[in-house]
Amino acid sequence: MTAARLPETLWFTRCPVPTATGVAADRGWLAAEFAPDGIAVRSLQDADPGADRAAHYTHDLPGLFREGGNVPALWARSRGQDTRLVGLTWIEERQAVLVAPGSPVRDAGALRGLRLAVPRHDVPIDFWRAMALRGFEGALASAGLGLGDARLVDVPAAGHTGQWAAELDALRLGEVDAVYVKGALAVESARRAGAEVAVELDALPDPAHRVNNGTPRPLTVHQDLLDRHPDLVARFLAVLLRAADWAAGEPAEVARILGAETGAGAEGVAGAYRDGTHRTLHPDLSDPRLDLLARQEAALRAHGFLPEAVDIRAWADPEPLRRAHRILAGTPSPSHAPVA
Repeated sequence: MTAARLPETLWFTRCPVPTATGVAADRGWLAAEFAPDGIAVRSLQDADPGADRAAHYTHDLPGLFREGGNVPALWARSRGQDTRLVGLTWIEERQAVLVAPGSPVRDAGALRGLRLAVPRHDVPIDFWRAMALRGFEGALASAGLGLGDARLVDVPAAGHTGQWAAELDALRLGEVDAVYVKGALAVESARRAGAEVAVELDALPDPAHRVNNGTPRPLTVHQDLLDRHPDLVARFLAVLLRAADWAAGEPAEVARILGAETGAGAEGVAGAYRDGTHRTLHPDLSDPRLDLLARQEAALRAHGFLPEAVDIRAWADPEPLRRAHRILAGTPSPSHAPVA
């Protein structure tokens, strides 16, 4: 059996959030790892204008590593894309329900009967809409309520620029009573809009109420790359583990990288991410994280975002991460010859 020819390029893509991939890219470690093999490592976000950036959502690019929101990752798998789940992170990224200035609403139970903004974007997989539904669902569930106890109001995003802009405009105009937001840019957008926090989802004690697009966040690769070059996949993951190890001791540097990744200022980053975020970038495939992702899959399917069910445990492959840990520890991995 002949070894498969090495790819000329490995691609990676990540969401503008805390990721080991973003840290490794900033440090130049991914490029350095594969340069001796003559393999270029490129970011999909920084690719030439003609590159298929939609692959961030569809995962159509076989040589792609993706660390990002679970809605597109589950959607791609549900549509038949032959990806494998090789890691999950759980990073608390501020999630909140906002209300208009002066509103008396200050807890999840007070959302009963209110008009909740649910955006609608003209994109193949509307992860923004999914996030809003799941955010409100988690907040309401914490008070023993469901989406049926409130009024969902469609808010078309067309004609608005910026994250959460359509929903915050609707809130300002009195067309809705509450808006779901998350992340660093949301902190800044809410401040500019003068909106007030009604529910801090991060403060809810049950993590199941915080399950959403980024919690847990999957790391996926294409089955073709894993079959042909398991060693490359393991080495890539080993770099991410090293980046997460480094980040755990560098809070200031991680904050700087997060500012560059999210496009938010220092205040937005500080307001969106808890102290200790720099110590939470390590991926794993632990049972608790897989169970929480299974909850997300079931909810997304119930809301009509997934055309077919995704068996989370069948999707997950723990072996690449095991090999990555062995590489990082300096332990030789068992031979695993690539196929032609």
